[in-house]
Amino acid sequence: MVEAYAEVIGDPIAHSKSPMIHKHWLKLAGIDADYRATRVKPDELAAYFEARRGDPHWRGTNVTIPHKQAVIPFLDRLDPAAEKIGAVNAIRPEQGALVGYNTDFGGFLEPLQPALARQHLFRMARIFGAGGAAKAIALALWSKGFTIVVGARNLDQARALRASFDPDDSLIAPLSHFAEPTDFAWDDRGGIFDLVVNTTSLGMKGQPPLEVDFSHIPPGATIYDIVYAPLETPLLAEARLRGHPTIDGLAMLIGQAAEAFGLFFGVQAPRQADGQLRESLVA
Repeated sequence: MVEAYAEVIGDPIAHSKSPMIHKHWLKLAGIDADYRATRVKPDELAAYFEARRGDPHWRGTNVTIPHKQAVIPFLDRLDPAAEKIGAVNAIRPEQGALVGYNTDFGGFLEPLQPALARQHLFRMARIFGAGGAAKAIALALWSKGFTIVVGARNLDQARALRASFDPDDSLIAPLSHFAEPTDFAWDDRGGIFDLVVNTTSLGMKGQPPLEVDFSHIPPGATIYDIVYAPLETPLLAEARLRGHPTIDGLAMLIGQAAEAFGLFFGVQAPRQADGQLRESLVA
């Protein structure tokens, strides 16, 4: 008997942790369904969607590199967040239509919710990187009232990112700027929520570290690195040594997966054993 299933597509795809996450929740929820990883090459997307449209057992798919923008022409409509971001990482069938979503938006914000529930005089985020993930994150933070500074290797990308929500060339800078010491005198940060986010691949296994001089980091700022291999990047390790609150990349990975799980299977992901899930993901 063929069971209901969802999946993740990409090229390559063997490295994906999505099957482990979703199978963990399917088991806890007692749902008789599967979650698979399927390699789909760029020239196979049309055939893939044609086949899935006619499959009554298919509940949807997550989308990873390099397809987050390439899938859009094959969809019937986009969720407003996905349309604004211009990238899709989850697709599901809805009454015969294929609808694209971006769960990075909400997934990124999930571990920040306790802080966001508090009132602040001012919220400021320094985002390193200007790629697809950075755009979802910047729009999510903009929606929560943050003033956003973008540091990127490519200033044209940084400029385009800011232009997607609030053009301001005074709030972009080359990434190298943050590697050099500054003698800036920080004022009282009471009532201010400062956030620093690494959206680049720097610090990932096999990549050089992100070079940041902590004289650029406000006292008490929360440091959030979306890299999860390794779980403790050089940036997070130094931040912890300096006493900054930190958030690692598994928080966003699990958060965005939880939103996708709800889209695919119609129930909230059972989160009571997330500690065990995190241990499995880093084993």
